[in-house]
Amino acid sequence: MNPLPNIMKKQIVVPVDDSENAQRALDFAIEQANILQAKLFVIHVQPRLQTPNVKRFFSTEEIEEYSLELGASVLAQYDDKLNQSGVEFEKLIRIGSAKQEIADFSKDIRAYCIIMGSRGHGPIKGTVLGSVSYGVVHAAPCPVTIVP
Repeated sequence: MNPLPNIMKKQIVVPVDDSENAQRALDFAIEQANILQAKLFVIHVQPRLQTPNVKRFFSTEEIEEYSLELGASVLAQYDDKLNQSGVEFEKLIRIGSAKQEIADFSKDIRAYCIIMGSRGHGPIKGTVLGSVSYGVVHAAPCPVTIVP
């Protein structure tokens, strides 16, 4: 039995994509969740696909359904690792700006921390490309660990 009441359980947000850095971040997050007896929220954020040209050919519902399918396929690659980890977890798909969705979700659940992979860019390249990890560090309501 968990000695902590569910309301007191620490919650760790783990944003993932299909990169090796995300795999390493999830490995680290699982280790930390085991130590802290925390729950993992494994989140994937799909960018909005509702550009004017896309909306000309597809309905809003079709675009959202497709985005959710893409997100589910990314999250599915983590199923074995999560199921074998022994930690409590929940998988989520959000649609929008990754850095904003991750920060907002973390705030909403009062996350203990965020553990995420880096994109491997230097500071100049990261700034030019609008690195998600850089954006999350500045918008997050809790500590952020970046795993290389």
